[in-house]
Amino acid sequence: MKIYLDNAATTPMHPDVIEKMVDAMNSTYGNPSSIHQFGRQAKGKLEQARATIAASIHAKENEIFFTSGGTEGDNTVILQTAFQRKKEGKHLITTQVEHHAVLHTMEFLETQGFEVTYLPVDEHGNLAVEAVKNALRDDTILVSIMFGNNETGNRFPIKEIGALLRDHSAYFHTDAVQAYGIENLDVIELGVDFLTTSGHKINGPKGTGFFYLKEGILLPSLLHGGEQEEKRRPGTENIPGILGFQQAVEILTEKKKAQHKADYQQFTAVILQKLAAAEIAYQINGNPQNSLPHVLNLWLQDIPNDILLLNLDLQGIAISTGSACTAGSVEPSHVLTAIYGADSAALKESIRISYGAMTTRTEIEEFANCLVKTVHQLKK
Repeated sequence: MKIYLDNAATTPMHPDVIEKMVDAMNSTYGNPSSIHQFGRQAKGKLEQARATIAASIHAKENEIFFTSGGTEGDNTVILQTAFQRKKEGKHLITTQVEHHAVLHTMEFLETQGFEVTYLPVDEHGNLAVEAVKNALRDDTILVSIMFGNNETGNRFPIKEIGALLRDHSAYFHTDAVQAYGIENLDVIELGVDFLTTSGHKINGPKGTGFFYLKEGILLPSLLHGGEQEEKRRPGTENIPGILGFQQAVEILTEKKKAQHKADYQQFTAVILQKLAAAEIAYQINGNPQNSLPHVLNLWLQDIPNDILLLNLDLQGIAISTGSACTAGSVEPSHVLTAIYGADSAALKESIRISYGAMTTRTEIEEFANCLVKTVHQLKK
């Protein structure tokens, strides 16, 4: 038995994505910067992919820049905004529960003379718009807040924060890595200046992603090299990866995203019903009324999450205790620490279950039964 329920960490590539990439490796091997027919063919497909991806967030084609993924995108927009605008101010705002690609970048900037305000969340993992408003200063140059949390699934009020910042000079960035492909994102409606994503979260290939840069904003390059991506991301483009990413985006029609959401909600209901029927005490971490539907973070009281994880792994089931970027670390989840405090038992008794497009109802039923059985065994 093999059941994969760690899709918030990464997703398996869709068969159509693999087929598209193999075809690209065989037939589209020209350098897009070359002027001969092989290069022109690659360039044409690159721009078609850019158009597809731009449309997916209601952006313009010239506002999309391909990257290696979310970490590069986050680093690029945060570092380059900070260094470009430091004469205007050195204050940045983010939250205590961001992905480490954002938090560690902010911590680095603090060593360079910048000041960062880390906004707290409440006991349900929610962020108040009022907290952003109160933290804003005349010298604030960037606000970076994720769309949806990768550990609890909590959705943050990005549209409302965008409206708040409309009359402020600070740029607004959202890390939408977990939300892209799940939520319908419209950069105009959200009011963001930057948006970052990663291809491997939507059944696309690892090593691909893009960042949205609002037209009119001048952002220097993090790298230095050739003319690619309007000099903002020099280096020969990964054509097979980008075309695979495009294929993953094309698969996610509005109808399919709606169906996936409905499926994920049913999956959560099945798991919770099984736990309740077995009289297993649990608590949902975060706010289930305002959450990305593919993430379920559970606190199973008196059940050590590392031992539970190991037992399920031995049965062929993959879940996690938090972000994949901290797996193997002895440090507790910074997200749950922000919610409950450093002394809470939740830090060592919580698990994250995350669904994907390839997850089936049968797998969920089997997983829930195994979870109940394993918890009962551990209690004994």
